[in-house]
Amino acid sequence: MTSIALARAYQQSFDTHPYGTLAVTNGALNAFGDFVAQIAQKTLGPNKTWEDRQRQQYDVLRTLRFFAFGFTMGPVIGRWNIFLERRFPLRTVQTGSSAGKVSARALTKRVAADQLFMAPIGLVAFLGSMGVMEGRDAAHIKGKFRDLYVPAITANWQVWPIAQLINFRYMPLPYRVPFQSTCGVFWTLYLSILNAKEDQMQDQQDALQKTRG
Repeated sequence: MTSIALARAYQQSFDTHPYGTLAVTNGALNAFGDFVAQIAQKTLGPNKTWEDRQRQQYDVLRTLRFFAFGFTMGPVIGRWNIFLERRFPLRTVQTGSSAGKVSARALTKRVAADQLFMAPIGLVAFLGSMGVMEGRDAAHIKGKFRDLYVPAITANWQVWPIAQLINFRYMPLPYRVPFQSTCGVFWTLYLSILNAKEDQMQDQQDALQKTRG
């Protein structure tokens, strides 16, 4: 009953404020992904004693940065899904109001466009915006791209085509961003840990340069 009520509330909110609903939903799920990542890093991190885990504080600002990124990207992804819906219609209208069979060719083109165009742009936006929100200078942001972009986009292409195939094939348009964001909790967890390790490495390098200087 609770899930049905939530679905109805979401649908009503989407019908009246579609982009605001997508922004809040995507932001909340991104923040949840970072929350899970921080808990995992604290409890499952290698070579950490119990005292180390107790001293490690939860980084609220880090979660807020992920919320801000997801909040901004939610409407963008929503508009992108509308474009794909219009550019690559999955069904052809036959007689009357009945729809034809799903076109495997159109579905393949939709997934390909998403992965070859939006995925690389989204990753650029993530690395760039995280660097800016963290207060990194241009050299550090460039270092993020050098160290993280290729591993991240390679991992993206290993997992997201299947998820998006299911998303575009079976999910109604209003629920595609939430479905993508729900699957993306695990992706956000991966990106959060990847980004945090890079930040830690850069901070260590900066500290080492200061001691030498």
